[in-house]
Amino acid sequence: MQTVTREQLLSKAVSLLSSGTVNRVLGWKKGDFAYDVTPSVFETESELQDSFVYNIFCSANFSKYLISETQKEGRVLVFLKPCDSYSFNQLLTEHRFDRERVYAVGIPCDGMMDTASVKALAPDGLTHAVRDGEQLKISTLYDGETSFPFAKVLPDRCKLCKSKKVVVYDEMLGTNGDITDAPRFEEVVRLENMTEEERYTFWQKELSRCIRCNACRDVCPACTCEKCVFDNPASGVENKAIDDPFEEKLFHIIRAFHVAGRCTDCGECSRVCPQSIPLHLLNRKFIYDIDRNYGEYIAGAEEGLRAPLVDYHTDDPETDAVMEGGQKQ
Repeated sequence: MQTVTREQLLSKAVSLLSSGTVNRVLGWKKGDFAYDVTPSVFETESELQDSFVYNIFCSANFSKYLISETQKEGRVLVFLKPCDSYSFNQLLTEHRFDRERVYAVGIPCDGMMDTASVKALAPDGLTHAVRDGEQLKISTLYDGETSFPFAKVLPDRCKLCKSKKVVVYDEMLGTNGDITDAPRFEEVVRLENMTEEERYTFWQKELSRCIRCNACRDVCPACTCEKCVFDNPASGVENKAIDDPFEEKLFHIIRAFHVAGRCTDCGECSRVCPQSIPLHLLNRKFIYDIDRNYGEYIAGAEEGLRAPLVDYHTDDPETDAVMEGGQKQ
């Protein structure tokens, strides 16, 4: 379970702000409902006291926000959950922001809620939700209080979390965790074992729901191009509306190739998708193939770590030199 509270994070933020260590805080801001939590920048103690929250709806990965935040004067405080810290390291490796302009506080995490799942179970005005052991207790405007197993509202990325370890921080609150051995590639293997027709049908059904809102691209810590090809009028693929079934696949396939070897499997793409498309499975397929061909590699595990796809060794295997089961010949 979470071992840090809103009060602990608030106290740390106020302390660092008042001491001048930082001049602003990147944190979570409360909204009208319990699930209505959004990333926000706080510049004063009064703003923090009034609106700062930390609960099981605070799942947003803050790393990408640092690209713009570090362009400002002073130093920003950011709270990093384990999955966020891998994206943080990967962005540092790609020289996307100045490390000296960030004060990172690591916080342990034992899973955040999937908002869509909670709203499906309690659709009428959710006002409060708290984890109590393995149960989730909720309150709504019209139905009062109820509870159900917390596992029911865990997103895939939390059920199959690759690591409870914060891999980069200036200061750690609570107890740091360890890298896990979650079977996160089981669904990838299941898809691989399908026939080509079955696999095509699966992805056709999933991707046909895409409305090209670009939420997956905009939230992805690995998508940091200043000008995306899909926003370039000279690319021929600028449009948002889908002209034909091929285009809806083209967007996601190109994006998956773009982040291959750099994706930290944070799951933000699937979290923000309004159509609940399991986009993370495309990225996991690449991660799985990289692991099988070049040995296990976790993007963002260390700052400066070179990904297999941008590194070269004379004994690198060709794809046809890998036997079944991922063993090199």
